[in-house]
Amino acid sequence: MNEPTPYRPSAGQEVAAVEVHRPAPIDPAHTAPLVPVQPGSIPAVASVVLPDGRVVLGYAIEPAKPEPVATKPAVSRTAVNIALGGIGFGALCGGLFLLTAFITALTALITQLIILAAVIFGGWVAVQVFGAHGHSGGNTFNIRKAVFKRNHFNG
Repeated sequence: MNEPTPYRPSAGQEVAAVEVHRPAPIDPAHTAPLVPVQPGSIPAVASVVLPDGRVVLGYAIEPAKPEPVATKPAVSRTAVNIALGGIGFGALCGGLFLLTAFITALTALITQLIILAAVIFGGWVAVQVFGAHGHSGGNTFNIRKAVFKRNHFNG
């Protein structure tokens, strides 16, 4: 083991004397074992001997009795079954309500998608019908006859 480095005071410091106490081990042969002793019976009258020798008598000591446990009324099987059935019925109703709400929302979504497709397709059809074919204006190019209406070239 390493020995600690001794303390050396600097110049002008005073060092007080230190007394070191080291515990001595207890010899087990000199100590009496502590064994708890239960009294065989409780005396009718308790007596206490004071340090000056006087004896003080008291009342009889009775052991503490636990309070009786309140008995719970028995719950019938029918009541338990009715309660569990009510809980199950409530859960079933909630589940059916959620399923109905989901189906309604899905139907509304599909309906809106069909309407959107009809509007887009209807717009496309309207552009095809009422587009450039409906009037005579526009660009006409007939290369064989060399007719360019827009540039006024009539060859």
